Amino acid sequence: MEKLLQIQHLSVSFEERKVLKDINFSLQKNEILGIVGESGSGKSLTTLSILGLLPKAAKIDEGKILFEEKNLLTFSEKQFRKIRGNKISMIFQEPMSSLNPSMKCGPQVVEILLEHTDLSKNEAKKECLSLFEKVKLPEPSELFNAYPHQISGGQKQRVMIAMAIACKPNILIADEPTTALDVTVQKEILLLLKSIQQETEMSIIFISHDLALVSEISDRVAVMFQGEIVEQNSVEQLFHHPQKTYTKALLASKPSTKERVKTLPTVKNFMENSTSFEVESLEERKKRHDKIYSKKPLLEVKNVAKEFVSDAGIFKKNRVVKAVNDVSFKIFEGETLGLVGESGCGKSTLGNVILQLDKASSGSVFYKGDDIINLGKKQLRELRKEIQLIFQDPFSSLNPRIPVGKAIMEPMEVHKLYKNSKERKQKTIELLQRVGLTEEHFYRYPHEFSGGQRQRIGIARTIAVEPKLIVCDESVSALDISVQAQVLNLLNELKEKFGFTYIFISHDLAVVKYMADQLLVMNKGEIVEHGDADEVYANPQKKYTKKLIDAIPKGI
Repeated sequence: MEKLLQIQHLSVSFEERKVLKDINFSLQKNEILGIVGESGSGKSLTTLSILGLLPKAAKIDEGKILFEEKNLLTFSEKQFRKIRGNKISMIFQEPMSSLNPSMKCGPQVVEILLEHTDLSKNEAKKECLSLFEKVKLPEPSELFNAYPHQISGGQKQRVMIAMAIACKPNILIADEPTTALDVTVQKEILLLLKSIQQETEMSIIFISHDLALVSEISDRVAVMFQGEIVEQNSVEQLFHHPQKTYTKALLASKPSTKERVKTLPTVKNFMENSTSFEVESLEERKKRHDKIYSKKPLLEVKNVAKEFVSDAGIFKKNRVVKAVNDVSFKIFEGETLGLVGESGCGKSTLGNVILQLDKASSGSVFYKGDDIINLGKKQLRELRKEIQLIFQDPFSSLNPRIPVGKAIMEPMEVHKLYKNSKERKQKTIELLQRVGLTEEHFYRYPHEFSGGQRQRIGIARTIAVEPKLIVCDESVSALDISVQAQVLNLLNELKEKFGFTYIFISHDLAVVKYMADQLLVMNKGEIVEHGDADEVYANPQKKYTKKLIDAIPKGI
């Protein structure tokens, strides 16, 4: 087969630290190559070096990147401009930060067409609308005039794909293009990329930390670990006969949908050869559930509705949007209640109503038998100690200007816990150790930590006030598979030790099934299915639930 791109002995360093070590791989014509590995393994750096987009501090020590028999590492910025977006294109991980927020979506695609083709403005607009249709965007002409903030995450990602394929590139680099998307949108994006690739015969480098996802789209896979490629093989071989311990660890870290292990395996377990894990039997699960459901409910939501009025403009009538519509359920002490559904189904709004961050339009929320809908300020402050939230993005929920130790101590001070600062500091150090960090982390700032460590700090801050009920809103959605396994294990361990009750909100059904006792499925503001998590997963009654389950990447 014809080699379209060859990377030979590529090594890159930041000052004295080598971040890429002797990288070798090739990309064939009309092939999809998957690159997998955890954050910091060098996946994105490898592909950024192909486009000459490495950070200024990066130094290329040695190697060649051959494309059309030319070494890209010798290219000037002017030469790169001719091939970027034209012959080699890239879809970035975060479309919101890659699209210009001050420009409408259509003109951003038109700009690229005008730069790299001979099309007139009118022809470029027509081509853009046809690209929007190709990537299955609804109402292309309306979206042409919409700003990025006015469209959903899945739609932004489709605009990015339209932009990337506009000039019919030979190579498309897709860097984590589906990480924060719903499983159904993720599946649509994968099918879309595959169909575009088959139609145009371009080659794709697909980067992800999710091996199951990569197996559904790729022909071959390269596994990266600490700046090196540790294994390369066909999808079939790599999944059924992995050679390296690290590859085996990545494959095992994803929660299984077939059995429920008490503790998820992590990369560390595999590296230390401790790979036997206890499975929770049906009898054990039933016994645990009998104990939980024999008590009175800790929280009861009755006929809750939440409406928002959307401003339609000066000459149009305002529209009432029912974000949550007549929702009722109970949650018991020591239970994990899973709440799933696509973006916009009302999951987070329902969580906010329970937390009293949004006031319900109608209905009641009973906590320990008392209706908490109309509490006064003082009572609400006391309730805040009892019901806490773990945020989706720990970085934006931590103050960048104060050390993490102080951030954890803050809620203790607000709720007047412990006698003095000395006691609070001691408790904070214990909490840091509890979530797998150390005393020296007390004085560090949020930017000095990895995503997984920041999520642990967020958890430590949440449990600092010893709450009873914790709402976990997409709290592991952006984490690597192995870091996700560590955080899920930590949540279960803390639940066991402190008797926490969780409402676990996520769009990842495999994770929710593993964590949850009961499962609520939401669609368009309503609960469409409710039952035991294993039962709902094995025998979904509703078409919508079945669609969500079918969209989960299963691997091969």
